[in-house]
Amino acid sequence: MTLPPTPPSRRRLPVLSVRARIILAITLVAGLGMVVVGAAVYLEERGRILRQVDDLLSANLEAARFLVEQGDADTGTWASTESALAAVVQRAAPDDNTGVMGLVAGEPRLVPGVPLDVDLRDAAGFVAHVNGVTAGGEPYIGTYAEDGVTWRFLATPIEVAVEGSAVTGSGEDAVFVIAYDLDAELAEIDAAARVWIIASTITLIAIGAVAALVTGRLLRPLRQMRETAERVSAQSLSERLPISGRDDVSELARTMNDMLDRLDQALESQRRLLSDVGHELKTPITIVRGYLEVVDPDSPTDVRETRDLAVDELERMGRLVQDLAATAALHGPAPVKPVPLDAADLMRQITRKAEGIAGAEVGVGGFAEVVAVLDAARVTQAVLQLAQNAVTHGGGRMVLSSRRVGDQLEISVRDFGPGVPDGEKAAIFDRFHRGAASAEQAGSGLGLNIVQVIARAHGGRARVEDAADGGALFVMSLPVVDGPTPRLVIPPRPPLPAWAAAGTPGGAEGSGPRRPDAEVSA
Repeated sequence: MTLPPTPPSRRRLPVLSVRARIILAITLVAGLGMVVVGAAVYLEERGRILRQVDDLLSANLEAARFLVEQGDADTGTWASTESALAAVVQRAAPDDNTGVMGLVAGEPRLVPGVPLDVDLRDAAGFVAHVNGVTAGGEPYIGTYAEDGVTWRFLATPIEVAVEGSAVTGSGEDAVFVIAYDLDAELAEIDAAARVWIIASTITLIAIGAVAALVTGRLLRPLRQMRETAERVSAQSLSERLPISGRDDVSELARTMNDMLDRLDQALESQRRLLSDVGHELKTPITIVRGYLEVVDPDSPTDVRETRDLAVDELERMGRLVQDLAATAALHGPAPVKPVPLDAADLMRQITRKAEGIAGAEVGVGGFAEVVAVLDAARVTQAVLQLAQNAVTHGGGRMVLSSRRVGDQLEISVRDFGPGVPDGEKAAIFDRFHRGAASAEQAGSGLGLNIVQVIARAHGGRARVEDAADGGALFVMSLPVVDGPTPRLVIPPRPPLPAWAAAGTPGGAEGSGPRRPDAEVSA
């Protein structure tokens, strides 16, 4: 036989921890904020410098025009265009990262007498570019970005009037040129940008370190929760989380501990249930097996007696299984579906049903006229269970009543039996509990436990007390609706039991039809 090939195991991808993601998110947001702020400041400062350069070029243009219009200081006129150009070049006040030049007949002939930061003759094509943009005789402000330089420059032709006519020196054109080196001008903010990059990097490292420290302290309880969850198993639920502080994480740890407590209680209850069920089933199985092992198959009497005993024990196990199923249903996600009900009308219907239990003598002690939020079917099940308990252990005579006490509706079933000893009152509603007086009687030991579960599912509880003149008083306390009366849901009235319809009493065994579904012993 050929075994199918084993599928290759999927490689588990590395998972980025929550701490790493928080640190990364904080660092990225901080870095993005720094980049946005730095870029905005850089662009604004760069624009300011470019606007300042243009303003200075415009100021130089106005100064050159004013100087040409004023003429020579001695005569008030210029002898030639070249002399006017020389005066403009000499009187120019160049700033840092600037260069000045005078062109005569398209050639650079005039420069200031002091060294400047920029020599406009270094760019081979700059003079030709200036001659081209000033051919029309109009001032020009533009950018020259060739020959490895980036200059923002002003080029304006110089013209003077001599004796009412426009002349140009010895027939040659003159152009005044001043330029700013934009690379040098912007280098200052580039240096500031480099300092900003270094400072931002250090700041981001510090932010990441602080984020790592803070997230490590905040997420430590979460790591402890994970480690505790890994150690917790069905065999060991004793692990609990340490709680320190009063923040959200400590509240989460407290909630986790409460959840572990509930799981521990649920598992313990499950273990007790399995142990109790095993104990309860062990006895009838042992009895049936013992009789079957010694039965004489040749003796009809022995076979018949063994068969009757086996059927009786199987019926007892069947009742146990039925009660276990009912108990499991009450522990489900929605054990009850309460609706506003007329409690007095519900008690009258339950009384009619209780009268159908074989051996029951039902009396009425008065019903409270109140509205309660109840599941009619479950409350009926609980009260009939108490009634059956009164038949089984109290002789059959009982009194059903209800009254309002504060915000609770107390439904009572009083029997006239021997009562419940004080030492057993606290444990009588436990699962599979049987009192000493009823240990030999048939029953699963789940009846009163079902009553308690139904009461708690409604937000109430069940208890037992001693009656005033003997017997036991079983009480279910259930919530009552206060405020405006809601729309009532009234269940249909049950039919009269067959023995009542026939006019015969139902108190004696075998005096009327017996209801199998009403026989659930405690």
